[in-house]
Amino acid sequence: MTVKITGGTVVDPYDGSYPAELMLDGDRIAAIGTDLPAADQTIDATGRMIMPGAIDAHSHADARVFDDDVQLGLLRSGVTSVIAGQDGISFAPGDGRYATDYFGALNGRHPSYRGGGVGALLDGWDGRTRLNVGYLVPAGTVRYEVLGREARRPTPFELEAMVGMVADGMAAGALGLSTGLDYVPGVFADAAELAALCGPVAAASGIYVSHIRGYEENAGVGVDELIEICRRSGVRGHASHFHARPELIGELIERARRAGVDFSWDAYPYFRGFTLLSMVLLPSELIMLGNAEAAHRLQDEAVRSELAAGFAARVEEHENLGIGWEHRIRIASAGTGSDRDLEGLTLAEAGTRRGLDPLQVGYRLLAGSGLTTTTVMEIPQPRTDDHLARQFTLSGACSGSDGIFFGGAPHPRGFGCVARMYGRFGRERGDFDWPQLTRITSGTAAEAFGLSGRGRVVAGAVADLVLLDPTTVADRADYANPRELSVGIDQVLVRGRLVLDGGELTADLAGGSVRRG
Repeated sequence: MTVKITGGTVVDPYDGSYPAELMLDGDRIAAIGTDLPAADQTIDATGRMIMPGAIDAHSHADARVFDDDVQLGLLRSGVTSVIAGQDGISFAPGDGRYATDYFGALNGRHPSYRGGGVGALLDGWDGRTRLNVGYLVPAGTVRYEVLGREARRPTPFELEAMVGMVADGMAAGALGLSTGLDYVPGVFADAAELAALCGPVAAASGIYVSHIRGYEENAGVGVDELIEICRRSGVRGHASHFHARPELIGELIERARRAGVDFSWDAYPYFRGFTLLSMVLLPSELIMLGNAEAAHRLQDEAVRSELAAGFAARVEEHENLGIGWEHRIRIASAGTGSDRDLEGLTLAEAGTRRGLDPLQVGYRLLAGSGLTTTTVMEIPQPRTDDHLARQFTLSGACSGSDGIFFGGAPHPRGFGCVARMYGRFGRERGDFDWPQLTRITSGTAAEAFGLSGRGRVVAGAVADLVLLDPTTVADRADYANPRELSVGIDQVLVRGRLVLDGGELTADLAGGSVRRG
């Protein structure tokens, strides 16, 4: 089927913007020009920009891409592709049970995958969603499949088995390897182990994507480790949700460049983070026991008292804690129906409502939810849009929402990240022109993750296209109403087929897995 798009302005990350018609043939852009011949279908894009669909470089929609509400929210924000398998934990390889237990509150419960490896997981997305989904082999899941939660180095035989799993995942079409070096069991892996796992990734021209071991003022520690892993293995490196002072980020990017590392990174344009509450309140020694056992122990008042006595040390260690921490931690998902009234409240407010110390409220939530409680966190170092704008001017920048879609008060970044880039930093503030914005939201990520034919509006490219109204585009999701849909994007094509029309989903499930190449 052929589709002709008329009346719009093409916006390409590298060729700039100019008025033109597009002819689509099947899933590709066949031609760009003027007075193109008639097609089977014509779309009038008068007054709108024809832009490459955004690539969400860091998404936790692994199991939620099947849900209409999540697809609608992402498409209305301008996203056509998500990169899943983040932070070292997801469903494949293995049977998916570890990811469901530990990261179920972030990634969800997969409706069909129960084993079969990366290839089977990728196959499961084909024809079942309107979004494109790329996947990273999660190193934490690989480690768990071989060592469980053991806090030790692998034996040579075990490491060989782990490397084999990564190689199999890359052969099946994975884009690279991900790590979450604050999560169990990734926290126990050293640079030598991770460099070995990156061997088959480098051989396949993939990418190493890391939730590094340290952010904010500790970001240098994490980046130095990433550089070491990349230099040992020859792999390209990418830092997930890279948040710190823009001056420090610039210094670290330059450090990676001087070390000869091909380096990219992603961030979201917000000033609050999101994580599992267990990551903030509990030591890794307890988390490594598994959600069920850790929650069982938290039922014991003596255990809670002992943890509270040692919490002061965690306040010193965690970059987002410090004085007044209980006023900066807001409950996103309580994880239990009986505590749903606490969603949207800070731990301080929840403590007042329950008549308990805020820390004890947190422990009780974790015990009752099986450690699935999540939180939106304010960082103690205040920042402004000016800081974010400076950060996104730095080389290697990609937009990544780190989007999570559960709970009564989730972070708005899941539904508004890319539209906020377009509306706030483009239309309102004018920090970036439209080609620059598409480089951040599409072009750089396509290059970094090896998504051949995506992230461009040129002849021969895959027709993942967004028709955007530059006068109205804006995010509407905020912390009070985190699921509000963005405006200004009412038509989106994935692989040359309309999946969003008039601001509503069509019946066409044109998306599916995106494999390296």
